[in-house]
Amino acid sequence: MFAKAFRVKSNTAIKGSDRRKLRADVTAAFTTLGTDQVSELIPGKEELNIVKLYSHKGDTVTVYASGGNPILFELEKNLYPTVYTLWSYPDLLPTFTTWPLVLEKLVGGADLMLPGLVVPPAGLPQVQKGDLCAIALVGNRAPVAIGVAALSTTEMLAAGLKGRGFLVLHTYQDHLWQSGDKSSPPSIAPSVQDTTDVSEEKVQEDMKGLALQGAEDGKGEANQADGEKSLPETSEDGSAQDLSPGPTDGKSKQEQMDDLLQQCFLQALKCRVKKADLPLLTSTFLGSHMFSCCPEGQQLDIKKSSYKKLSKFLQHMQQEEIVQVKELSRGVESIVAVDWKHPRITSFIIPEPSLTSQTVQEGSREQPYHPPDIKALYCVPASMTLLFQQSGYKKGSTLEASEVRASVIDYAKKNDLVDANNKKCLEKLQPAHQVTFAGQEPIVKKGKICPIDITLGQRAYNKKVTVVRNLEAYGLDPFSVATILQQRCQASTTVTPVSQAKDSLQVQIQGNQIHHLGQLLLEEYRLPRRYIQGLEKAPKPGKK
Repeated sequence: MFAKAFRVKSNTAIKGSDRRKLRADVTAAFTTLGTDQVSELIPGKEELNIVKLYSHKGDTVTVYASGGNPILFELEKNLYPTVYTLWSYPDLLPTFTTWPLVLEKLVGGADLMLPGLVVPPAGLPQVQKGDLCAIALVGNRAPVAIGVAALSTTEMLAAGLKGRGFLVLHTYQDHLWQSGDKSSPPSIAPSVQDTTDVSEEKVQEDMKGLALQGAEDGKGEANQADGEKSLPETSEDGSAQDLSPGPTDGKSKQEQMDDLLQQCFLQALKCRVKKADLPLLTSTFLGSHMFSCCPEGQQLDIKKSSYKKLSKFLQHMQQEEIVQVKELSRGVESIVAVDWKHPRITSFIIPEPSLTSQTVQEGSREQPYHPPDIKALYCVPASMTLLFQQSGYKKGSTLEASEVRASVIDYAKKNDLVDANNKKCLEKLQPAHQVTFAGQEPIVKKGKICPIDITLGQRAYNKKVTVVRNLEAYGLDPFSVATILQQRCQASTTVTPVSQAKDSLQVQIQGNQIHHLGQLLLEEYRLPRRYIQGLEKAPKPGKK
């Protein structure tokens, strides 16, 4: 459903009554969740947004987002958890297991076929046709997809595990996942009864029988040869192993994992975590920051390190006085302080990304923003077609000022006219503009480019709010800008549709935050000041 980009219709903060109704709906839909878990998933006071969107197939979907991550989505009055939610509650749905090779096909829009299932010793989970199920990969219980069972478990077995098994709705790495913080699945060990004793011959047999039904967007069945070439290596307990080569220097695999753990920890603190992020849940630090710093081709797995657990590793880092960890709520630890001047952080050298890694990151939000090249153009109207016809232009052609001048001079010379440089000609042409982003083809549009518009509004109780519009014209994602401003200004932000403007969004920030906006747009994004209006309304020094 989210294999292709969707279109956001609206994004608004949830009302108190809607929040209570959502809690009741979650309780009814997911009976295994206790009251405390429902309150944790749908917090009482933390920011929660309702996002209305249209999928690429035209379906109307309601997404509920908390802390910047989509946690639930609603389709035809049915409520579904996202992978972000399932990583916190891995037992929420009955879980079926497949091979890592299959994930790429599922992300591309394919459904899961029964030959791709891995049957554990305890047997498949018991489900009925139409039941909502989670899909995990061998060796990790963290779900990577959710889907609806096309058959009951009894029918699956009766069919000899052949045919379509699950209609996949949402996956890790799809566009819904990309709308969040893009964290990787946590490492959750399979339960004993789900640990499959798989021989290499059995893997070969299963993978040769693997078949995936492509979705409507053109994904076909998985090629048998692809399956044979991409067979996962397995350990004695049947779990898939990452055999990516790394710098060994004679070290054991455990020592290599310790080094990787330290590298990701230090890089996350140096490059990703800011003071405004604290206190930071240790689980969020691992999932959203440390995993993101893992080099391409390697897999961070704490269980394969000498520490075995994140809490034990962080205790060691606390003993070195790099971080301070506290249990702010029962059973939940958070990083509350970081010594960014610690020698281990200041002396840490960020590894050069591999060529493959750079290619992978090109489409992500981590890619640095480069301001576009913007040129004013002029459109040839019908009334001036004859003037430009001799230079090879026609009605609707777009020209730069220098090209207009050259055409007029050429026309004047050929027709023995004077005053060829008369600028009144430019005034009669229709305005247009050209925007060129780095590495992309120029985009030409009629009319002058609208500047980024910053205004101050007044809300209830005389509270000010900063509103910024037209970010999209400059290649800026309103949601990304809102997230950055929320952290820097320590103020709530919302993204809403602009009234009477099609497919345009505006960012609202509590208080007069024009100074922060100016720094972001002018200094970091390096946009020319002439394309930003409203900066003069920034608060004077010493005033808010």
